[in-house]
This record gives sequence, C-alpha cells and structure tokens, in this order.
Amino acid sequence: MLEGIQRIPSGCAISGIFSRDGRPIGGDRVIKSIEVMHDRSNGLGGGFAAYGIYPERREHYALHIFFDDETAKLRCERYLEERFDVAEDSAIPTRRIPEITDEPTIWRYFVKPIAEKAEFDGVDEREYVARAVLKVNRDVEGAYVFSSGKDMGVFKAVGFPEDVGRFYMLDEYEGYCFTAHGRYPTNTPGWWGGAHPFSLLEYSVVHNGEISSYDANRRTIEMYGYPCTLRTDTEVIAYIIDYLNRRRGLTFEEIATVIAAPFWKTIERMPERARARYEYLRNIFSSYLITGPFSILVGFDGGMMALNDRLKLRSMVAAERGDTVYVASEEAAIRVIEPDLDRVWAPSGGEGVIVTLNRGVR
Repeated sequence: MLEGIQRIPSGCAISGIFSRDGRPIGGDRVIKSIEVMHDRSNGLGGGFAAYGIYPERREHYALHIFFDDETAKLRCERYLEERFDVAEDSAIPTRRIPEITDEPTIWRYFVKPIAEKAEFDGVDEREYVARAVLKVNRDVEGAYVFSSGKDMGVFKAVGFPEDVGRFYMLDEYEGYCFTAHGRYPTNTPGWWGGAHPFSLLEYSVVHNGEISSYDANRRTIEMYGYPCTLRTDTEVIAYIIDYLNRRRGLTFEEIATVIAAPFWKTIERMPERARARYEYLRNIFSSYLITGPFSILVGFDGGMMALNDRLKLRSMVAAERGDTVYVASEEAAIRVIEPDLDRVWAPSGGEGVIVTLNRGVR
C-alpha cells in the first residue's frame, strides 16, 4: 500500500463464516480467510467477532475492556462492582508476537446486572447493560468497553488482521459464527479502539467503505442516548442496528431496507402491498438511511447479515457449502478455506443476505 502517496478507496477487507447447524468452527479458519486479503489492509487495524465461544458462561455478559493504565482500570472496576455481580475477571489470553506492539491492558469480565439496580432504573436487562457500557465509554477516561454481549466476544487491535488473530490466540476458540476485518483507514485514525468490529451488546459490525451520511446519522442516533465517541464512522452503524432491532423491534430484513433503502422510483413500481410497507419504512426511518459506498457484516445472537450499499459500490461475494455460509470481499478468501462450494453469488446492492441458526440449535 502506498499510504500518503496513493489513496486506495476500495481498501479494507471483510470475511464471515456462519454454521446454520451450530457446528463449531475453529477460529483458525477465519484467520486464514482474512489473511488472503492482506493487501487490502495497511496494518492500522484488524479484528474479529466470534459467537458461541463462551458456552460455559452463556448467561453472563462478557465485557472485553481496554485500559490505558491501572488508574483507569480501578475507576472502571469500581463502577462495574456497583452495577453488576462479577462472576469472573481475568486478562484476555494473548500470545506475544513482534507485529503487535503498544497494547493496552486487555481485560475480560463475566457479569450479570444486579437485579435491584435494574428495577430501580426501570429498564430491562439489556438496556441496563447498554447504558452502563455507553457510560463507561463516555465518562471513564482511559477505559473502553469494546465487547459486551452474551456468549460472544470481539477481539481487535492495531495490526494486520492475521497478526491480530494470532495475538488473541483465536485459533484456540470455536464458535458457530466468525466475522473478520482488515482495515485501510480512510478518514479516521488507526488506534486500538478504532479497529473493527464495533459492537454493543450482541451486535457487531465490520465495514468496508465510507459513510457519507455519518454526520446526519450521528446526530439522529445521539438523540436516543448513543454518544459517538470513537472517532470513526462505523461506530454509528452498530448503534443504528441496536436501536432498530432491540429498541424499535424491526426485523433484520426490515433493517436492510432501512439502511440501504430502495430508491423511490423502485418503490413506485412495487405491487401495492409491498409499496405501502416500503414507503412506511422510508418515511418513518429516513434518518437511518446510510449513504456512501459500503459493504457490512453484522453479527447478532444466532445470526449474521451481509449487506451492500444500494449501488453496490463495494465488492462482496457470498457462498454456501452444506449448512455453512461464507461472505467475503473477495471469492479467493472463501475458496482458500472451502474450495468445493455448492453455490457462489454476488448479492445485489441493498440485498440483505441474512442467515440464522436452524430451529432447535442451542
């Protein structure tokens, strides 16, 4: 990459693997997939989201936190102990590799909300946890909660993604879903907190592209209690997903038609019943339309969604082999881990590819 000499607007790489039957997938497979797209990155950010990796702590929220120093860690722990029952905490296991440097303190807490506190606040459990995470990220200087879901975890750093995966020993994890990201920062700095994925509760987002509508999207989502503090456009996508799904109850099919909404001229040609539904979503949720070139992978509890912008200005390929679904920026990243595929296709602009666990799994 010729950073500073030649801008690579199609840079960044995303990859995802999802097992519909819940069969455990080794983390080494997603590392191998994202490594093929090494040249889409420049070493300023890489990361992974993994689902189904903490079955023994499935009922606990797993908080992954970066700390700048011991003072920040103590301040954050005092806050957590006031709000949560902490069942276990420890450093997240890592291995020393020369490619990853200047790491912060990286800690993991398995917690449950203190029921009386949540009742006093008058909110449900997930809202209670979300508010606590956002408060730490806004108010506790030197602390950043970068993962907060149940039975899932985000692992990210400054570095090339394959090095980040080895640093976090991701090859020793198994889960039913992995997403990965290799970053070529366009308009935002490369730093540990700014690497992808971005996550809140069980929602995680990896993103290739740029969000032209970031300011409008940010102003809207901040009105609903989501402070955007991480100096990157992708953060706002994670909050929009949380707001539309958890707080407004939209399905992921509906969310795809909100954030990558069809053009009005397309809606006008739809049958009457479909037209009425799309008109409603476009009018009510117009501020959540995301414009600009993008391809995203969204992880959530029991599922994964892949989505391009409506003009398909970023590459994205999907494939299937049996009950396993693959999505990546390049077909080569899929073929390297599964050369014998049943189906390969390029989703259309605005077409959400949504996969979930088979009925009865988990």
